[in-house]
Amino acid sequence: METSEHIQDILKSVPKEPGCYLMKNDQGKVIYVGKAINLRHRVRSYFHASAGKNPRTSQLVNNIRDIEWIIVASELEALILEMNLIKEYQPFYNVQLKDDKRYPYIKIHWADPFPKVTVSRKVEKDGSRYYGPYINVWAVNQTMDLLRRIFPYLTCSRTITGEDQRACLYHDIQLCTAPCIGLINQEDYRNMLKELGAFLNGRTESIVSKLEEEMKQASSEMNYERAAQIRDQLDAIQKIVEKQRIISTKYTDSDVIAMASLENTACVQVFFIRGGKLTGREYFLVENTDQTADQDLLSEAIKQFYDQAPTIPPEILLPREVEEARIIRQWLKSQRGGKKVELIVPRRAGKKKLVDMAAENAAAMLTALKTRETSEQERAEGALDDLQNQLKLSSPPMRIECYDISNTGGTALVGSMVVFLKGRPEKNHYRKFNIRSVQGPDDYASMEEVLRRRFQRLVLSGEEKGKPGGKPDSSFSSLPDLVLIDGGKGQLNRAVEVLREFDLLDTIPVAGLAKRYEEVYLPDEDYPVSFEKNSPGLQLLQRSRDEAHRFAISAHRKRRSRQGLQSSLEKIPGIGPARRRELLSKFHTIQNIRQASVEELSQTPKITLKIAQSIKKHLE
Repeated sequence: METSEHIQDILKSVPKEPGCYLMKNDQGKVIYVGKAINLRHRVRSYFHASAGKNPRTSQLVNNIRDIEWIIVASELEALILEMNLIKEYQPFYNVQLKDDKRYPYIKIHWADPFPKVTVSRKVEKDGSRYYGPYINVWAVNQTMDLLRRIFPYLTCSRTITGEDQRACLYHDIQLCTAPCIGLINQEDYRNMLKELGAFLNGRTESIVSKLEEEMKQASSEMNYERAAQIRDQLDAIQKIVEKQRIISTKYTDSDVIAMASLENTACVQVFFIRGGKLTGREYFLVENTDQTADQDLLSEAIKQFYDQAPTIPPEILLPREVEEARIIRQWLKSQRGGKKVELIVPRRAGKKKLVDMAAENAAAMLTALKTRETSEQERAEGALDDLQNQLKLSSPPMRIECYDISNTGGTALVGSMVVFLKGRPEKNHYRKFNIRSVQGPDDYASMEEVLRRRFQRLVLSGEEKGKPGGKPDSSFSSLPDLVLIDGGKGQLNRAVEVLREFDLLDTIPVAGLAKRYEEVYLPDEDYPVSFEKNSPGLQLLQRSRDEAHRFAISAHRKRRSRQGLQSSLEKIPGIGPARRRELLSKFHTIQNIRQASVEELSQTPKITLKIAQSIKKHLE
């Protein structure tokens, strides 16, 4: 493809300063983000004849219709900006880690005066410390149960003043140090949690020695109850330590990163070594890698992973050198608060063996995931073929939209639309509908409103496509191959009326799945379709229906909670709609507002100190 005059004009004007460049397609969508010390040299290199030797680069260049750039002051600023732009635009041709699971972490809420310890699947930069990740929730909950016997930390939500009249039951069973009644001060409590953090980082020896000394002391003083309590703590420690594989006798903190590739997918495996012990691991997938060089993949994996990682160790072990090592080290140092971070490619047996072990795990994980993906794809194809045959469709229903209504007592009615693409849930296309026109628990009328609004959006999407710069909702702009209604003949008939209203009845097949006997009904058919009990097609419909039901209930609960909060706030003088929105946005629940201090409330936009005091007074 020849370079257009527009692109040629752009290439002549690209500056020589450091910065980032954004390449766009004919729809104005960003398809690639890059950085360079010299923008002109880097951007022009894509259009040299040698660049066409790489199929992925050639495909990228063929789709470029516009180029923009942002000049920055340094290479480090360019790297940080590049990561932020990739995160914002998620360009197709950039390498991106895909995390299809969220492992749980143990979170210590250090920003609180008396920090709690909880389990979190989301890592945030909120002043907390995160430990893990753990492979499954069962493992982390078991660890938490044992930890609490060693370090009796807080779990309640009460505000700690030290002046409460009595402690809760957890203090009575020795699972809380009771700062609420002043049995432990803030300094001692936080020191205990520092020990907990050190323990989670693999440093158990000093804690074990300290407890053994305390147990001997208690025994010598004939305080056998206390000695037995410490003995139980030591047993709990032993159970946790047994699960941590000892890697080195040195108290080393490091991460080990390795990769494996198969077809156009790569798997990045990260081992976490804390205090010389393997304390956890995590993996990520990189899709559409094509012929991307391994060192480029590794470089992108490091940047994207440590942009979100809760902690960064002093050394990171890698299978090979990365091209951007110098600037990545500089960035990691800034992320670690100015402390040095080494990127090491080990040559000797000890550390090299760790990298090899991580690579073996990456290869095994990738093979297992590919096998599972193939099996799931085969099952999905079988289910879609079964549906085509049983429902007498002209083709397999690649896009199934399922609808459900959730209400309790006729209030806060919510409708849900979930989408299954090629037999698998496509959560980006899920949509919820707050019912507007129906009063009381009328599921039929509610279903009619949801479907009418959905297909009105289909019509509007078609109009938006024809407008310059129009960006219709990708979920509403797609035509379903099957509409599934959660309900029997009554709900199905309402769906038929709506499809007829939009002249879509002959275009979109529709069916109803009745809960009571799991029967599938079609329009103008008196009897349900006869599915075998273990039919893969019926199972797919049931999965779709159950997912629509779950999504509707979740949305309904949120709406009821929000309405309840609004109702409570409406009773407070001086709290109008604008202030309610600000409070809702920041605190989410009435319980959070009730527990917040006057200072925290007054930091909310539109909430003065006087209004914050009024809120506290009315909610006490």
